[in-house]
Amino acid sequence: MEVSEILKNLPYSAPFLFVEELLHVDKNGATGTFTFDKVLDFYKGHFKKKPVTPGVILTETMAQIGLVCLGIFLVGDELNSESQIGLTSTQIEFLKPVLPGEKVTVISEKVYFRFNKLKCKVKMLNENSEIVCEGTIAGIIKVK
Repeated sequence: MEVSEILKNLPYSAPFLFVEELLHVDKNGATGTFTFDKVLDFYKGHFKKKPVTPGVILTETMAQIGLVCLGIFLVGDELNSESQIGLTSTQIEFLKPVLPGEKVTVISEKVYFRFNKLKCKVKMLNENSEIVCEGTIAGIIKVK
């Protein structure tokens, strides 16, 4: 499946789409980027005077790029309009803050894909190639 097809099949739209570019995807993993625009609504309250990107948003970004894009690639032609994608577990360690305006790169490595359940090791890098968070994410793709 081509990158453009994967992006077209993502079940998200703005303001909850956290995939800017999908740089690479193959049977073993995916790499993509996202820039956290300074005007994103959640920065208004997290935190008042020194905003940072919430951990739940960082996790979602890693899941969309590292798990969902890879899962769509792996399912391929079985994916259809009735397919459902769900997160089943996360274990993420946060190491550095991501500030408004920063561009991040997400890299995932498939741990396993069986019975349409996908588990990946994921890491997020800042523009200085420093790891800002890493861990494992798992999800399931239900195809009909």
